[in-house]
Amino acid sequence: MSALVDAASWALIAAGSAFAVIGALGLLRMPDFYTRMHAASVTDTLGAALLLAGMMLQAGFSLVAVKLAIIGALVFFTSPTATHALARAALERKLAPLLAKAEGEPSKR
Repeated sequence: MSALVDAASWALIAAGSAFAVIGALGLLRMPDFYTRMHAASVTDTLGAALLLAGMMLQAGFSLVAVKLAIIGALVFFTSPTATHALARAALERKLAPLLAKAEGEPSKR
């Protein structure tokens, strides 16, 4: 494997890991359910995509790379869909966003 491909794959893996850690910190630092969900979903989707891209470069042109691409497509479609479903369920249960709470709208906890 060439040194350039190896360096690119490790850079993608490091960036994906950083996004995953930032998403985990977002879960701890954000003030309400909706901002936590947003921080986790965006960074985890991007982090997973970068990790998978780095692993695909490591695997080269093989069956493993095809399987990683299929996993990436699955994550790409299911993660935003699951996040949207969670947000809709929270709104159905009348969980008000933080901005609505500041404007005096009652929330249900």
